[in-house]
Amino acid sequence: MAKLYFRYGAVGAAKTMNLLAVAHNYKQQNKRALVMKPKLDDRFGVSQVKSRAGLQTNADLLLESDSKIPDALLYGVQCVLVDEAQFLSESVIDELCRVAHVLNIPVICYGLRTDFRRGLFAGSKRLIELADAIEEIKCTCAYCNKKAIYNLKLLDGRPTLSGPSVELGTEEKYLPVCGSCYSSKLSEAHDGCQPHGSVNVPEMAGSHV
Repeated sequence: MAKLYFRYGAVGAAKTMNLLAVAHNYKQQNKRALVMKPKLDDRFGVSQVKSRAGLQTNADLLLESDSKIPDALLYGVQCVLVDEAQFLSESVIDELCRVAHVLNIPVICYGLRTDFRRGLFAGSKRLIELADAIEEIKCTCAYCNKKAIYNLKLLDGRPTLSGPSVELGTEEKYLPVCGSCYSSKLSEAHDGCQPHGSVNVPEMAGSHV
């Protein structure tokens, strides 16, 4: 039986680049990988799946909250790759699970585990419940050398807990951080300890959500 995979990581963990590399490997072997993404993720264009490193491809299917995946679309497909899976609804995750377990096509979903308040996204929660394999794509904290596990949101350069959970952005809005830096940077911002009301944000090459 094929498996449903959830490969998660903090912002900047090169999840999309990983997806594109897998898609390329299938293509090199003359196999067909079908690429999907949430329709709401239009940062680089409605149908574009793009990494910060510049690699990109077009999504074969844009997913909405009530999307059904037609079996006919999957004819001849050896693998399904899903970008930004945290934004998908529970029912779409159920559909992806059906593709893996009923149609016997491996499905690899890439996405964030939690939002900037450290709460599970709906899609990620369902994937944790259903996935046959859960794998972490690791990256380091933007402020130290520990492993990043959370996503820190910035507003005018300062860490914040304000705003909706789903708010698209890149490294100017979100940073990968470890648990210690998550707490300390939010505390500093709350206490007004940062000079000139800003956080010293390091340059991050090649990062992406």
